[in-house]
Amino acid sequence: MSTKSDALRYHSEGRPGKIEVVPTKPCSTQRDLSLAYSPGVAEPCLEIERRPDAVFEYTAKANLVAVVSNGTAVLGLGDIGALASKPVMEGKGVLFKKFADIDVFDIEIDEKDPDKLIEIIASLEPTFGGINLEDIKAPECFAVEAALKKRMQIPVFHDDQHGTAIISAAAMLNAAEIQGKRPEDLRVAVSGAGASAISCMNLWRMVGVRVENILMCDSKGVLHEGRRGSVDVTKEPYLRQTAARTLGDALVDADVLVGLSKGNCVTAEMVARMAPKPIIFALANPDPEIPYAVARAARPDAIIGTGRSDFPNQVNNVLGFPYIFRGALDVGARQIDEGMKLAAARAIAELAREPVPDRVRAAYGGGALRFGPEYILPKPVDERVLLFVAPAVARAAMESGVARKTIDLQEYRDTLERRLGPARSLMRQIVYRVAHEPKRILFAEADDERVLRALHVLVEERIARPVLLGDEKALRARAETLDVRLDGVEILPMAGRPSLEREAALLLELRGRRGMTAPNARFAVEHDPTLAGLVMVRLGEVDGVVVGLQHGYPETIRSALQIVGTADGTRSAAGVHVVVTSRGPLFFADTTVNISPDAATLADIAIMTAEFARAIGVEPHVAMLSFANFGSSGSPEATKVAEAVRLVRKREPALDVEGEMQVQIALDPVARAQAWPHATLRGEANVLVFPNLAAGNTAYQLLARVGGAEEIGPVLLGLRAPVTVAPPACSVDTIVQMTAMTALHGLTLVRGA
Repeated sequence: MSTKSDALRYHSEGRPGKIEVVPTKPCSTQRDLSLAYSPGVAEPCLEIERRPDAVFEYTAKANLVAVVSNGTAVLGLGDIGALASKPVMEGKGVLFKKFADIDVFDIEIDEKDPDKLIEIIASLEPTFGGINLEDIKAPECFAVEAALKKRMQIPVFHDDQHGTAIISAAAMLNAAEIQGKRPEDLRVAVSGAGASAISCMNLWRMVGVRVENILMCDSKGVLHEGRRGSVDVTKEPYLRQTAARTLGDALVDADVLVGLSKGNCVTAEMVARMAPKPIIFALANPDPEIPYAVARAARPDAIIGTGRSDFPNQVNNVLGFPYIFRGALDVGARQIDEGMKLAAARAIAELAREPVPDRVRAAYGGGALRFGPEYILPKPVDERVLLFVAPAVARAAMESGVARKTIDLQEYRDTLERRLGPARSLMRQIVYRVAHEPKRILFAEADDERVLRALHVLVEERIARPVLLGDEKALRARAETLDVRLDGVEILPMAGRPSLEREAALLLELRGRRGMTAPNARFAVEHDPTLAGLVMVRLGEVDGVVVGLQHGYPETIRSALQIVGTADGTRSAAGVHVVVTSRGPLFFADTTVNISPDAATLADIAIMTAEFARAIGVEPHVAMLSFANFGSSGSPEATKVAEAVRLVRKREPALDVEGEMQVQIALDPVARAQAWPHATLRGEANVLVFPNLAAGNTAYQLLARVGGAEEIGPVLLGLRAPVTVAPPACSVDTIVQMTAMTALHGLTLVRGA
């Protein structure tokens, strides 16, 4: 738990605050400045005057949201004023940028009069693509949002109302399913009758909850018909003909408690009187209406959600607003309507039912996260929320007619993948290449939890047709304990396979003069899944194999070289890491196999890696690296690299290759032209061939660990058949990536690429 000093230090250290403005265009030369400002800036101004929608082409408006508050209802702090609300609004901007790559200006307005506030915000429309209203007290917030939605042709969204409504609706749908109840049958008691409570119930009604089953309580008790004429108009739809007068009365036999009021106003005795298998959403912050431990002790059969991150089922608005605005902005929506909010709620609920990625589980201590009583909502760090919610919102906007433009949703999803980082974009390209012809990829370590968790993704994305070696009954039992489905997965027994005799014969042939006997060969393919997998891929019984998770990397490489062997005309295998940077992918070779390759082996490595880059869809520009540039040193290493360049050019005259050269010269065309004007390499190098293993291995690890780049690999090239040796400590995501690379390698070998 952070302290007051922690919080103050976080906001004050270094550059004060949490945000900054960063230019997106170069501003380093006189020409740049003349284009950015005067006189060049006049041209887009005139174009926008002539064609107003051009503002979305020539300015940042399409990706710019205003987070606007007058500070009258800030978090649990109340009316602290516009100035004191600024840290919160900056924080909201950070979340927009972090989770959905949306730029934000926070605007704190020192105005409490609703009519004046409306005028001020409405005047901002030329600047922004959307307005996120924040922390404006009820009931004024209703009038402000309604008036702005009528006047403005950009999305206006009061997150305090609708954010909680959307996330809680998703949570309710999933909790009701787990508890075996239908939304239309739920009896709901609501503690609180402010903006959030009313908006929540309005949306809950859209997903099936019946208004006559809702008892809402404000500070004076239950909203009942006897109070008609004395309550705000926003509460009138929830006036009920009922004898209940207190929250305790409303909770008797209720299926659901929704707390949107204040901490510690609900007791254990009150929730004890709820219906069997209740749903308790105590969402007041920082203290819930009833402490989590108290609610859990009183009702062990309940599904409990709070607004806090230190308990299961956090109802967190960050699951909604960044992605809702992302989808709305990307179709040029004029507003965020009810259909878009409903689509967001259903998408969030759907995602919670999907298997949870390893990286998300790791962020929460590595424990089991699966759809059930303690996991009814995705976690905020789950980047897949963007891929589920934004397209759902965009689709709903197009269907309702509030979108200015129509987009292809599959292409849009690809665009969102790119926003998640260049590695995601690259992997999406690879998946497209292999999905139309999924290969049979065998996993030797079938009982490894990471393999089992990767299978669902591999099957669903059509990356591969997984094959497991092992006892089917035991594997299915283990998968069930992990809540993993094995649909679409082929399981072969270690003993009794029809091809066992052929496999044993091949192993004996390959290793018979290295101490292997016929009985030993038979025993090996029946009991050692790694050796069995390597033999099966050599025989063509499977299209590729993933091994190494439970063995040492060098040991597994040696077995692969001995059993699968190198491809015809290739002197050695080579390990390649794809290091994905903001400038694109870089192919590092060799990073895992050849300690001190000679010139001919370096030439093999360069040609293999260039072919692999082409298979991914990247045109290779090969730099043969050294500490020296273009003959400046007569050392054995430099001359070895120069000879390798000559061999590559002789074998592949069309390949864009140059060397020997330093990394700076390889990556900087201007510096290269100055150092050696006759260099033939075109542009920046993207295939980097290192003179020895130490250089390649060190370079990729430094760039990945210190430079912040993302690594994929190693991919093993040069063998007769696709073999991937996965590092023992790799994650589920890495297994998925490396399987995709294995499948792609299989396609290129078949086609002779």
